[in-house]
Amino acid sequence: MGSLSIWHWVLVILVVVLLFGRGKVSDLMGDVAKGIKSFKKGLADDDTPAATTADPKPIEQQTAVKSEAEKAQS
Repeated sequence: MGSLSIWHWVLVILVVVLLFGRGKVSDLMGDVAKGIKSFKKGLADDDTPAATTADPKPIEQQTAVKSEAEKAQS
């Protein structure tokens, strides 16, 4: 009693097609496909962030050393 037979699935599909029509269902599936493609493209872009960003700026060590020396003198 817990499983659905083939007739249950046929009835569900028939109701969906009657409610939304064939055009809306195909448009919806096309939008889902575009979303999946965009998601995959976004994941591929995230794999190589170092190639698209500029070189990081070096940290100036002299300012940190100077401020520590000034604190020690006070």
